[in-house]
Amino acid sequence: MTNLPLPEQVSIGVDVGGTKIATGVLRGDELQDRHVQPTPETGWEAVLDAIAAQIMDLQARHPDARLIGVGIPGPLNSDRTRVKFAPNIYGFVDVPMVDGLRERLAQRIVLENDAKAAALAEAHLGAARGTESSIYVTVSTGIGAGIVLNGRIWRGRHGVAGELGHITVMPGGPVSGAGLDGALEAIASGTAIARDASYALNREVSTAEAFSLAQQGHPGVRRVVAQAMKHIGVALADLQKVIDPEVFVIGGGVASVGDYFFHGVQAAADEYAQGFAPVTIRRAQLGPDAGVIGAALAARHG
Repeated sequence: MTNLPLPEQVSIGVDVGGTKIATGVLRGDELQDRHVQPTPETGWEAVLDAIAAQIMDLQARHPDARLIGVGIPGPLNSDRTRVKFAPNIYGFVDVPMVDGLRERLAQRIVLENDAKAAALAEAHLGAARGTESSIYVTVSTGIGAGIVLNGRIWRGRHGVAGELGHITVMPGGPVSGAGLDGALEAIASGTAIARDASYALNREVSTAEAFSLAQQGHPGVRRVVAQAMKHIGVALADLQKVIDPEVFVIGGGVASVGDYFFHGVQAAADEYAQGFAPVTIRRAQLGPDAGVIGAALAARHG
């Protein structure tokens, strides 16, 4: 009896962000036909219309791509059918994402948090490939994370495991988009770094300029950046003590700064994990494709 090869898995991934919607087809391990368009700013109905249109366009060119995964920034309800809120997307509060897309497409939809989707991508095809446990952390407009154990996302009892950006690290500190004071992303995200650097210089400063000035030795901005990197490193050290993963993978726009950022975070993680376990940090490998790839993988994993 001849063993026939298993059919190649083909799935569509959609990565929804505050400024853009990225889509693509994952054929086996290869990402094909990637497309990016601006995220509509007129409410969630328009966003769903845009997503559905892109999926139909991809399926017209790839008729065998019947599995669909959608990644979204923000917490989901327990059965992953609704978006509780997405602070960086206009009008995204209690959105019936799965039902809305089913009405438009009449197809099964798998919904996933965007950081969890990227975690899945890096675990299977990126920097954490070959490990049994990893935590992916994205540091960008906000801060998110996804925990992968034995190749699958660990969600916790209520599905909120990995909401690293919303842990409280400075009670009474700046208020985050979720309305929490002193959350990690309110004091260490790219948005927070730009805000504090702008205050320190009394003019508008971007995150990229803040890191540039810090590396040039500007005292005030260097302190802002150092504090943000320390808070992130301490958070990783705490996770190492609680979950003890093999590796952390860090991605997102802030991580693209390079060595300066990674050295600062690693130093803080090493200091605060001392005597417990080493903190291994790797740079994300999949870049802007991680969200699309992860959403497409989520569609396969259900």
